[in-house]
Amino acid sequence: MKRIVNALLGSLLLLAACQEAKVPANYAESGKVANIYPDYRDVTVPINMAPLHFQLMEDADEVVTRFTAGSVQLVCEGAKVRPVIDDWRTLAEMAKGGKIGVEMFVRKGEKWLRHEPFSIYVSPDSIDPWLSYRLISPSYVTYEELTICQRCLEDFDERVIYDNMLCSTEKDGQCINCHNYQNGNPQRMQLHARQNLGGTIINYDGKMVKTNLKTDSTLSAGVYPSWHPRLPLIAYSTNNTMQVFHTRDLNKIEVLDSQSDLILYDLERGEVSTVENDPNEFEVFPFWSPDGKWLYYSSAHFELRDTMSAEAQSIKRYKEIKYNIYRKAFDEQRLTFGPRELVFNADSLGLSATLPRISPDGRWLLLSVGEWGCFHIWHRDADLWLMDLATDSIRPFKEVNSLSTEAYHTWSRSGRWIVFSSRRYDGDFTRPFFAHVDANGHASKPFELPCDDPDYHRQLLKSYNLPELMTGPVTVTPQQFADVIKQSAVQAKFVRHQ
Repeated sequence: MKRIVNALLGSLLLLAACQEAKVPANYAESGKVANIYPDYRDVTVPINMAPLHFQLMEDADEVVTRFTAGSVQLVCEGAKVRPVIDDWRTLAEMAKGGKIGVEMFVRKGEKWLRHEPFSIYVSPDSIDPWLSYRLISPSYVTYEELTICQRCLEDFDERVIYDNMLCSTEKDGQCINCHNYQNGNPQRMQLHARQNLGGTIINYDGKMVKTNLKTDSTLSAGVYPSWHPRLPLIAYSTNNTMQVFHTRDLNKIEVLDSQSDLILYDLERGEVSTVENDPNEFEVFPFWSPDGKWLYYSSAHFELRDTMSAEAQSIKRYKEIKYNIYRKAFDEQRLTFGPRELVFNADSLGLSATLPRISPDGRWLLLSVGEWGCFHIWHRDADLWLMDLATDSIRPFKEVNSLSTEAYHTWSRSGRWIVFSSRRYDGDFTRPFFAHVDANGHASKPFELPCDDPDYHRQLLKSYNLPELMTGPVTVTPQQFADVIKQSAVQAKFVRHQ
């Protein structure tokens, strides 16, 4: 790539040059928009985001791209447009609160054409600098070949938090999942090891413990977690879960519960207590309000009708399983919960709502909504919905949805950004997408996680699972996690709070 940065400070000042890429002096207008991947046309990005690298998806003998922000210009040569970080930061700082203009010039034979210019808007709202996720193949037999990774959003630095193969063998398989943090703090983290050497690994300010949360009074060990925003408490669902496959459906697989409850784990006391365990309800996906006074969750009413097993009935009647959103008040002193309150009756609309996530200011409730079930990552009809908790109004979040799957999502600490998993490009692989959300709950056009090589995601045959924003990197090494996983688990004690 050849590039040149020009800063006009009364007169032209050359900041950087590499064999001087040049914008053609004579060209015609193509009358078409540039077909680029990823689609970064007219997106809004955080001021601290890594450079947006993209490529032109058409044949051309030569390609030149010019970025303009105020008095700064950056010119790149080649079908893959890859501005370096320092140059991009100069552009972004100049465009802060405004936009970067982008022009793409293509030569076909002797003729130069300019595609219709587009803009990249630069928000002064920064985003949490790190993102963690699980990279997993979309296969049902190679799930052990997975990693939990972290990526610096300000550059292209990617690191492995844990490699599942460190403790997994052909004979004794393992699965690592459900990484989660207290307010995005990488020093307060939990993840699960399933099957071989199973247990919940919790790192709390440098003290790392492997815990067995399964007791005689709970369905299972902890599954889907949510840290209390301030206290050393983690809410979990406990689930009897199964996978079933469609034989004639666009969706490939269902993940269903035949039972599920909610529990609370007290890290300091090593105690587990029940939050909700109605036998006719499937409670799942707990999430604390930012003030820690409410626990939100999804729950589906499901009553057994005959002598068939619960598992068989869940499979046979899977389209009947529709989740609503509830919440329970929390007493921090007694560690007890009040009666449940209905927040969103999705079932009345013939829908199923899961994954409640509340913005840090407590104003907005973001949900994943589909026709049935709780594991919407496998449902092509799944969309994000946004609820205004000040007015109880709710709507499909059309600004960010696509014709394919939108599922897991989370807020930035500022409440001005969301990251969510989407399969909008190919329908098979989930990628992280970001969008800015303003004070009125309106979102900008989503953009895909930038990569150094813009073709990287088209070649990566793995899905990003559970994107979680963080304030910094996890510093525990993969081998340190493996050493703890190999230890015997500390047994949690079940207690009943009055």
